[in-house]
Amino acid sequence: MAKKKIDLTPAILILPAFILVVCVIIYPIISAVVTSFRYYRLTDILNTKFIGFDNYIKVWSDDAFIASLPNTFKWVAATVISQFIIGLTLALFLNRPFKGRGIVRSLSLVPWVTPGVVIALIWTWIYNGNFGVLNDILIKLGLISAKIPWLSNADTALNSQIVTMVWQGIPFFMIMLLASLQTVPSDLYEAAVIDGTSVIQRFRYITWPHILPTVISTCMLRVIWVFNNVEVLYLMTQGGPGYNSMTISLNAYIQAQKSLNFGYGSAIAVYGTLMMIAFMILYRSITKRFIEEE
Repeated sequence: MAKKKIDLTPAILILPAFILVVCVIIYPIISAVVTSFRYYRLTDILNTKFIGFDNYIKVWSDDAFIASLPNTFKWVAATVISQFIIGLTLALFLNRPFKGRGIVRSLSLVPWVTPGVVIALIWTWIYNGNFGVLNDILIKLGLISAKIPWLSNADTALNSQIVTMVWQGIPFFMIMLLASLQTVPSDLYEAAVIDGTSVIQRFRYITWPHILPTVISTCMLRVIWVFNNVEVLYLMTQGGPGYNSMTISLNAYIQAQKSLNFGYGSAIAVYGTLMMIAFMILYRSITKRFIEEE
């Protein structure tokens, strides 16, 4: 009986992608975990050594890390929720026919395609306490009587950067939800109108169930991206004033890239990864149950 010939074509085809994933994702993760168990400071490279869980223990006595925990939650939650609400509102508006809709759709993508570095520089200028345009507008409108140092004030620094991040990410939600809205069969709306349903009822029982899978996936992706974002925070305040706008990802970046303490920075990054994994497990269990109820 002849042996069945094994077709290696599928394996050969996926081999380049597999190698890329190993080099770009798997190896850096393993390297970071290994480094987190070592004293690894680039300025003291000759004394690199294994120190076990010392970096992980040290984290909990670090004021920057402790401050970054509530800041990270606020940064992610406020940004993603605001982006979703505004993005959904714009998607519902742009899903309706009106003159110039194509131009409006194109212009609304500008924040999304603008590089993060450029966005940070633009909004830093807007928030400038001395000559920023925001203070100028608010004073002329009579809403404030004196200039506010938005990025150097402990009460406004993080909130100001959240507004910046919301502005940048709205188009992502808008375009994804708009694409999902356009897949909803129009005859369902026509039948609902004939039955005398209200706008809210049509959204609740027709629109929402159809776009829910897109809402779940886009929110999860955006949580990951916002959590990992450091360029806006670093360029605008570097986590200041004090630690009032410090997040977990930014702290890990500063420790590794600025202080050159790769071991300690890796430990913070591992903590952040574990938190994200726990969130994703919880998020998937909640959304799965929600979809089943729908």
